[in-house]
Amino acid sequence: MALEIERKFLASRSVLEQCSFGVSIVQGYLYTDAENTVRIRRAGERTLFTWKGRRRGASRTEYEYALSRGVGDFLLAFVPPGRRLRKTRYRIAHADAVWDVDVFGGALTGLILAEVELTSEDQAITLPPWIGREVTADPDYRNSRLAAQAATLTPRAA
Repeated sequence: MALEIERKFLASRSVLEQCSFGVSIVQGYLYTDAENTVRIRRAGERTLFTWKGRRRGASRTEYEYALSRGVGDFLLAFVPPGRRLRKTRYRIAHADAVWDVDVFGGALTGLILAEVELTSEDQAITLPPWIGREVTADPDYRNSRLAAQAATLTPRAA
């Protein structure tokens, strides 16, 4: 098992100027509670099964396993819409770090989150100018919670 250390931030629309090639992602949450998150993710041609443990600061235990497209699609078919989300992920390099910028679709259109993976919790990072408020510890910005919120919202225009 790996230890994932990441910080998450709201991002402004100005980041879109740097978003040229993205990967379409569909995530379905099979199970989530305060201790565990189990999801299926189709990202382009890759399909992954992921288990994540409880977040402690900016860290959490993570296990990922590649699935065949057929198995992943089969499992995603059983995930109700209220436990799914769609986004496009872009990778942007800035000051010795690579940021994952997620531009959400559907009812979450307009939401842009940026994450940076770290090697330690106290690693210094230089924030890009398009970074806003940090939401690492805010449970409302967990993707599993966003999927549930999206199911209750009406899609917005971009």
